[in-house]
Amino acid sequence: MSEIDTQETSPIARLLETWSHLTAEEKLQTFRSLPAGESEDFFLALDAREHAALFQDFNRAERRLWLRFLAPDDAADLIQELPEELRGEALAMIDEKIRREIIALLSYREDEAGGLMSPRFVRVRPDMLVAEALRYVRQQALFVDPIHYIYVLDSNQRLLGVLSLRQLFVSPAEKRMSEVMEDKVVTIPDEMDQEQVGRMFQQHRFVALPVVDREGLMQGIVTLDDILDVSQEEATEDIQKLGGQEALDAPYPQVPLPEMIKKRAGWLMLLFVGEMFTATAMQQFEGEIEKAVVLALFIPLIISSGGNSGSQATTLIIRSLALRELRLSDWRRVMGREILTGVSLGGILAAIGMVRILLWPNRATAYTEHYALVALTVGLSLIGVVLFGSVVGAMLPFLLRSLKLDPASASAPFVATLVDVTGLVIYFSVARMLLTGTLL
Repeated sequence: MSEIDTQETSPIARLLETWSHLTAEEKLQTFRSLPAGESEDFFLALDAREHAALFQDFNRAERRLWLRFLAPDDAADLIQELPEELRGEALAMIDEKIRREIIALLSYREDEAGGLMSPRFVRVRPDMLVAEALRYVRQQALFVDPIHYIYVLDSNQRLLGVLSLRQLFVSPAEKRMSEVMEDKVVTIPDEMDQEQVGRMFQQHRFVALPVVDREGLMQGIVTLDDILDVSQEEATEDIQKLGGQEALDAPYPQVPLPEMIKKRAGWLMLLFVGEMFTATAMQQFEGEIEKAVVLALFIPLIISSGGNSGSQATTLIIRSLALRELRLSDWRRVMGREILTGVSLGGILAAIGMVRILLWPNRATAYTEHYALVALTVGLSLIGVVLFGSVVGAMLPFLLRSLKLDPASASAPFVATLVDVTGLVIYFSVARMLLTGTLL
């Protein structure tokens, strides 16, 4: 059986799958029932939010035990999730040396590189021999986990160079670290946003990157597993915003009902107000609808096509901006591309719609004797609406990014609502041009 299969069928993996469905009391009882060894592995597998939830239910002895069990960066994440009144108590349970490390981490926002980093890493002096460094690394392996790279620092903790474990092992024992290190080091500013940190890892393909402050002094390291968690968090936030709501602060089952309503109500009210303008637009064309009731049959078809094309475009552009496939300066190229795409897609839908009307068995009865003009009206309207939806859906994320706002706020429901109103105006404007003197 492969290692993956073993992990999937292990008790810890099964418990992780069902953990979110347990009540707080059941979680505490289940955790306390885990045998030694499994409880440690399971506790490490939980995220900071779950650590904090368990911490609040633990007795004092358990709080001290499990808080000290965590690495400083994980302990800092736990403390950040605690209510204000418990943070001081938690810090008081930790040894002085580790407490200073945690307080330093807590000075950063949790979405900054400094809030993600671990202050524990293997550091050596530039004048140290390779043989000495090897012995030192063996000693540090008891306290630093994982060890990917060896960092060479001067007496002021300024980062001078780096080398991998492999480079250290194959280097001549009599060489000094300053002779075998790589002095061109990719570093992360301690105040860099976590999303930018993720892009740094994607660009350079390292498993760990050093974090430095403004003076170039090394503060810690961010590892790839930290970034994987961040990437999942960022992707989840963007997907939730694309659905037309505020991002949730916790997994869906753990969000209290009042908070869930609050997160979703704001966008729904905004979208509802937007849809009111659709009714206003229809009132402006009330006379046309009364004269040619047949036009009302195609309103859902027209506006939904525009909304769908806009939703497609905005989703594609938001993702491309997030992946840095597109920059703000690319907006003209994107607009030109979407104009061609919108006309093409609108033409395809127009052809389908016109064929549907022209070949319908009782077309003269269903769509009046002017069914050919009705078909042309629907066809041209579809081209116009799909074109408008594609362009607006593509340009809105660029506009938000230029205003320093999150492009994900240009959610698909928001774009669809915007296109609904303009779709009606386009449809009835085309109808006025083509049907005046016949149906109108």
